[in-house]
Amino acid sequence: MSTDSLRIALYQPDIPGNTGTILRLAACLGLGVDIIEPAGFDLSDRNMKRAGMDYIASVTLTRHVNWEQFESWRKSEGRRLILASTKAAVTYTTLAFQPGDILLFGRESAGVPDPVHDAADHRVIIPMVGGQRSLNVAMSVAMITGEALRQLRP
Repeated sequence: MSTDSLRIALYQPDIPGNTGTILRLAACLGLGVDIIEPAGFDLSDRNMKRAGMDYIASVTLTRHVNWEQFESWRKSEGRRLILASTKAAVTYTTLAFQPGDILLFGRESAGVPDPVHDAADHRVIIPMVGGQRSLNVAMSVAMITGEALRQLRP
């Protein structure tokens, strides 16, 4: 993968099944995935395969031991960080995505802490009808990644 490839980042994911679905999506679309630890489940190869991640051999997966290490790597790469957030004001369909962007998604149970939220270059929201809390993270990843690829790939 080139350094201008779009990437998906998961901040301390909680649910192995969601992570497996996202890894499968990334494998099928040729995207890299960053997992920012600690995860809420065992990230061993055996456990990942058990969670339905038979596509793991086809995805470029990078594990980061913590937020600080991920952020240091991201900055050294010169990549923008696009955070999916229920606190954002910009809809994901109006942001102009760029090659090399990293699409960041928070924990299923808690999102991301304020310092991570503040580090994002852009924050996007998926508009929903009133009274609903949030979409499943794997669905959110698919929607936002699909829009980014629509813009970036002819």
